[in-house]
Amino acid sequence: MIEKIHSSESEGVLIEQDAPPVELSGGNGSVFLRFLSAIGGKTNPGRSVADADIKLKFLRAGLRGTNVPTVFWGTKFFLAIAFPTAFLMVVVFFKPMDSSHTILGSIFLATIGLFLPDVWLRFRTSGRKERLARGFPDALDLMVVCVEAGMGLDAAISRVGEELKLSHPDLGKELNLLNLELRAGKSRQAALRSLSDRMDIDEVSSLVTLLIQTDRFGTSVAQALRVFSDSFRTARYQKAEEIAAKIGTKLI
Repeated sequence: MIEKIHSSESEGVLIEQDAPPVELSGGNGSVFLRFLSAIGGKTNPGRSVADADIKLKFLRAGLRGTNVPTVFWGTKFFLAIAFPTAFLMVVVFFKPMDSSHTILGSIFLATIGLFLPDVWLRFRTSGRKERLARGFPDALDLMVVCVEAGMGLDAAISRVGEELKLSHPDLGKELNLLNLELRAGKSRQAALRSLSDRMDIDEVSSLVTLLIQTDRFGTSVAQALRVFSDSFRTARYQKAEEIAAKIGTKLI
């Protein structure tokens, strides 16, 4: 089933209204996630799930469920309560401590529990961004081949997304999502800008700008992609040479 997709008019960021909620395999995991979602909805009543900035933060981490924000906030609240509670139980039953140390330890653990999900989200976003950047050169080369073979840009994007499902699944999903947006009637310019916002990679932003200008001025897409691919390959080669030249100094 194709998900219904639209963009926020004020921010221009992808919002997936009908994306399935976050679930784990097994009934117990789903019940626990619903419990966290309920906690998150009550502890953050002023935050809207459809807020563009909040959704963009989770989209960049690869989290697209409709209840992802509430589960995230519920997890923060749950850990902020669970860590000091477990600490107090250990102190009471196994190792009595001074009251001041107990209070300080509880506050410290509550702070850790409150910020631990943020650290996890930051690491997840960083790792996904690295995987997307690693697969971008392959996607660009495949797109150049498809366009020069006579395929249209939309068809080339769809084909590249299908080809990258196994080797680079994160990038393949992003391209397939872009294809769904185009099939749903979203303009190519808006869909490409949504892709750039979700991936948050400089090279992708440059490619999106190039494709938008090519579409606006009616120039050859194949030629533009070929020039961009050659310049991108040269930049990667120069960056590799720069890293190699620094190895001797770092070893010394």
